Amino acid sequence: MRKKMQIPRILKIEDIKGHTVQCMFSNGESRLLDFQLIFKKWGVSPEDHEFPLLNETEFAKVELNNYTLSWPNIRIKVRGQDSEDLFLPYEVGADVLFELSSEITDTPKYKIGKLIRNARKKAGMTQEQLAARCGTTRFYISKIENDKADLEMSTFRKIVEAGLGKRLILSIE
Repeated sequence: MRKKMQIPRILKIEDIKGHTVQCMFSNGESRLLDFQLIFKKWGVSPEDHEFPLLNETEFAKVELNNYTLSWPNIRIKVRGQDSEDLFLPYEVGADVLFELSSEITDTPKYKIGKLIRNARKKAGMTQEQLAARCGTTRFYISKIENDKADLEMSTFRKIVEAGLGKRLILSIE
C-alpha cells in the first residue's frame, strides 16, 4: 500500500523584503524563498512570464491564493476547455516553492524545546529526572528539547507544571 504523500502548502506570507518572501508552511516551518536566486537559477529573460517580477514593486504584489504564491498583476494566457483564452494570475506550485525554499532556523521564540531545556537546567535537573517527574522517558525529553518531536499542549503542560513545578501561561498577541 502506497503512503499518501502530502505536499507542504503555504498557510501565511509572514514577510516580504525585496525579492525574498518568508512563508509559514503547513508542516509548521517558516521558510525563506529568495527569488533573486530562483530567477537566476531559472535563467529568467525578457521573454519569460516572470520577467516583470524582477521589478521589486511588481514582485511585492504577491498574494496567497490556494495555499501558494500568486501574482495577480502578471496574467498568463491559457486555453480553456471550450478553446477560449483565459487569463490567470502567475503562480508557482507549492511543491516547487517548498523545494526552492530554505528553513529559517533562527526563530527561537517558536522553539519550545529550547525553552524547556533552559528551564530544566535552571532547575538543576537532568533529562531523566524531568522525565520521571512528568511521566515520560528521557529519550522523549531529549527529542522535545532538540525540536525533533511534535508536542501536544497537554504534554507541554505536564512537563511545565508536573515536571518543572512551574505554572504554564499561554499568551497570543
